[in-house]
Amino acid sequence: MIRSACGIARPSLKAAASRRSVNLRCSGIGSTSKAAEAAHRPASTSTPAPRHASSSRCLSHRHFSTSISAYTSASTPTPSKGDARDISRFDQLETRTFSIISHVDHGKSTLADRLLELTGTIPSDGSNQQVLDKLKVERERGITVKSQAVTMVYDYDGPRDDFISAFDDGFAPKPGRYLLNLIDCPGHVDFSYEVSRSLSACQSALLVVDATQGVQAQSITVFELAKQKDLAIVPVLNKSDLTAADPDRCSIQMEEILGIDTTLPGQEPLLISAKTGKGVDGVLRALVERTKPPPGVEGGKLKGREGPGFRALVFDSWYDQYKGVVSLVSIADGAVKKGDRITSCHTGKRYEVLSLGVNSPDMIATDVLRKGQVGWIIANMKDMSEAQIGDTFHLASEKVEPLEGFAPTVPMVYAGIFPIETTDFLKLEEAIQRLALNDRSVTVQRESSMALGQGCRLGFLGLLHLDVFRQRLEDEYGHAILVTAPSVPYRVTWRDGREEIVSNPIHFPDDSERKAKVDRLEEPMVRGVVRCPEEYTGEIMQLCAEHRGEQLDVSFPPTASAIRSVQMTYRLPLSEIVTDFFDKLKSCSSGFASFEYSEDGYAASDLVKLNFLISNTVLDSLSIIMHRSKVMYNARQWTKKLKDIIPRQQFEVSIQATTGSKVIARETLSAYRKDVTAGLYGGHYERKLKHLNKQKEGKKRLKAMGVGRVQIPTEKFLEVLDTRSKAK
Repeated sequence: MIRSACGIARPSLKAAASRRSVNLRCSGIGSTSKAAEAAHRPASTSTPAPRHASSSRCLSHRHFSTSISAYTSASTPTPSKGDARDISRFDQLETRTFSIISHVDHGKSTLADRLLELTGTIPSDGSNQQVLDKLKVERERGITVKSQAVTMVYDYDGPRDDFISAFDDGFAPKPGRYLLNLIDCPGHVDFSYEVSRSLSACQSALLVVDATQGVQAQSITVFELAKQKDLAIVPVLNKSDLTAADPDRCSIQMEEILGIDTTLPGQEPLLISAKTGKGVDGVLRALVERTKPPPGVEGGKLKGREGPGFRALVFDSWYDQYKGVVSLVSIADGAVKKGDRITSCHTGKRYEVLSLGVNSPDMIATDVLRKGQVGWIIANMKDMSEAQIGDTFHLASEKVEPLEGFAPTVPMVYAGIFPIETTDFLKLEEAIQRLALNDRSVTVQRESSMALGQGCRLGFLGLLHLDVFRQRLEDEYGHAILVTAPSVPYRVTWRDGREEIVSNPIHFPDDSERKAKVDRLEEPMVRGVVRCPEEYTGEIMQLCAEHRGEQLDVSFPPTASAIRSVQMTYRLPLSEIVTDFFDKLKSCSSGFASFEYSEDGYAASDLVKLNFLISNTVLDSLSIIMHRSKVMYNARQWTKKLKDIIPRQQFEVSIQATTGSKVIARETLSAYRKDVTAGLYGGHYERKLKHLNKQKEGKKRLKAMGVGRVQIPTEKFLEVLDTRSKAK
């Protein structure tokens, strides 16, 4: 027996494969037009046989291979022409709101591009790449970091002959035009809050899995989020046209790891190639046939009349310098139009709706937004603090119950952000507040440093989250900033019973205070799952051991390729993975390993605060908390680095690393020597001695002025911060 990532015992891959064949929707492999199907149907076959809900629908591997060849040669269907401006006539029955979720780099954004092309939302000119990834950081890194909503209109030609309803009530859609609201979500674990928010506005989700890689760690995470929201799942196998693709194995993985029964109607994986567009029309058809309309629909009919109360859930917002705050909303009840007076349940303030509309993919103004639709509202909000994600908007003349909001996030990584020029602090703070409006998982508070001046201390969900936020500050607001080394929230239990979370090293108790007042120190832990080819197991186990990891489990899950893979579960300190753990993991596995982690409480640890003194003055911006076993090595490395970057002075400069009152490493930067006797060509020796004593007194006065006279160049300071974060 093999234990899956979900902790459920399952039979081996070989046993599962021999138990049954995989039922894949080969009629939907094409998912292309009927003309394309007829072109690839054998001459002796007139019409496809009706499909029945029995086990006889399972396909043999030979039949499956034949269908693949037909699928790869089928032509892409003609895009349907839809206009998102005319959305007032669409009711709930004709509306679908869905999201695309998957592991990183499995093809979410590429699939979104093809869906936009096939519905005529964007032109099919072959130049569309990452249309919904609008940020510069997204295009440069090739990842989605911000959810985007877009409205499409799809012309549905009705159920096919082999149609079987996926719903217990026998719901079958009627031919016509359908309004599809797509929300493209990030795939990286650092942006899981963004995914959770977006899924709250959806009724269904496309689960995209790379047919060459199979179910990965983040595939499991986003699938569980979707099931918690009770969303209808449409499994999609992308890159199915590649020679390395193995849809049979992927479908077995979906059943054994995710619990998706691919033999049931409406749960067969759709085979597509998002890059070429093959089979993508079948995805649009499946969205209409397999997914749920917004709440209020039962058996293909509206349940009662639409209530008069308007309620909208705010699941995203951003600041526009010309329009003010723009709120992205999902209409839960009623309708709203331009000129309506609405009220925020969170603040109680009233606003007038100045304009509203949808994204398609650019902002398009409309007359009204109705129940089940997703769009934007501009309501004359000028103060960024008024826009609360998870808030409920309703008509000012009515009283309603607020919708369920979002649980606040708990930051896992903290870092200080300071302006290079101290006079730019207020501008930087305003930019941070505006950017945090667009990313409410970031926490912000002011911070002051003796060396760096005023700045802000920010909390993030991970190291990538921090790096993306930094790049957005530089790209979108043009600020030159300095980011201190990341730290994590430690828990301090005092002897009087108080518990305190400390994320700033300045507030962490030193050794002397610890012995007198502290009862226990704890650090946050994570449960990490590493998946990699079996040949890299030894190197990765050694890496985890070096980072104080405790191995919890090792398993060999089924894979979508012939390469045997291993899945290792470790319990690691969070502080060990927020520095260079990912880089080392990719290096020792040649880029084949994936790593996902989740919170796993706190654990007692022998922690100390490492301080750095320049001429006996503490440089607080360089203080850091770490495990005692790593203090000596890091102290020596960083004092040497500081000696290399600090310019020589006319007096001797001491560089010390301390824990409490104990100096554990020291470097001395020697002074410049100026020959003050060079101009003396004779005379008594006391004349030279007079000049030397005068120079000596001057150096004493300079040294007495302390660190204020020791200037560290900005670029050198950035260098030591970067080196320190990677040396842990």
